[in-house]
Amino acid sequence: MSIFGKIMGAIFGTHAEAATPAPETGGAVTSSGGAPAGSVDVAAILDKAVAAKKEKLAWRTSIVDLMKALDIDSSLSARKELAKDLKYSGDTNDSAAMNIWLHKQMMAQLAANGGKLPPDMKH
Repeated sequence: MSIFGKIMGAIFGTHAEAATPAPETGGAVTSSGGAPAGSVDVAAILDKAVAAKKEKLAWRTSIVDLMKALDIDSSLSARKELAKDLKYSGDTNDSAAMNIWLHKQMMAQLAANGGKLPPDMKH
């Protein structure tokens, strides 16, 4: 399963594990039975996951922390794989720029698939 699929599955449940990212032109991720629009409180799920950890994780601003909160490999190679899943066209060796893009893209994908984000996180 792709890194993207793992993140979607961890937030939306097992029915989202077959998810594939939407094309860059916009639109929702396709999955076999996705969640109804607006039905998943992303912040509540991630805040609960972070509370269970022994470290402070800033999932609202960091793709690495978001992945750690969900017990998903957050190594550079895993993030490069996620970048490939999401069709990142920038330089994957510029990890800072890539990480910012990945976080914004994940928030957009979560919102496009029925994830409810706090107002300050809508990109």
